[in-house]
Amino acid sequence: MPRVRKGAARHQAKKRVLKGVKGHRASAGRLYRLAKEALVRANVNARIDRRRKKRNFRALWITRLTAACRQRGVSYSFFINGCKKANIQLNRKMLSEIAIADPVGFDAIVEAAKAAVKA
Repeated sequence: MPRVRKGAARHQAKKRVLKGVKGHRASAGRLYRLAKEALVRANVNARIDRRRKKRNFRALWITRLTAACRQRGVSYSFFINGCKKANIQLNRKMLSEIAIADPVGFDAIVEAAKAAVKA
């Protein structure tokens, strides 16, 4: 059986790795061995940050809702508890969008939440 060298396949693999680290600084963007390691770390961080982005947006929506609720004289936790008791099934993203785009509609939701807690 003849000896097989990778040739074209190895060249394509190296090109794929170096293309993946385009924009990296210094040796990590040019040298194959360092580029391979940089690409692994980049992919790990990309996966982590896809999860982190969801957390950050939820925190943003809660911050917006807290500010909107405080303007109307209720706390965020009181408001969320009232929404659950009033069976208002809007998520935090939609509630924060309503608070920004339609303050009158948000006032109605806050009043419904207050009434549900007191009842």
